[in-house]
Amino acid sequence: MYEIVISNEAKKQLAKLSQKVRERIGSALERIKIRPHKFARRLYKSQYYRVRTDDYRIILDIKDVQLIIYVIEVGYRGKIYKK
Repeated sequence: MYEIVISNEAKKQLAKLSQKVRERIGSALERIKIRPHKFARRLYKSQYYRVRTDDYRIILDIKDVQLIIYVIEVGYRGKIYKK
């Protein structure tokens, strides 16, 4: 099972979301702990992955050797890719 590490930036972004959305994102993260590649898709021309949760996206970096999932960013689907 993978360990989930949340970046400081992602923690700030999560704090701004409603409780309902945070719970859905939390359940999505729990689901991908076992087999992250089943639920996450690689971003185009990037080393990172994304997970869809309703209208929100979770940007991840999956380290298979260390069994760690780094949560890099969390945000609304229209704004998360425009950085």
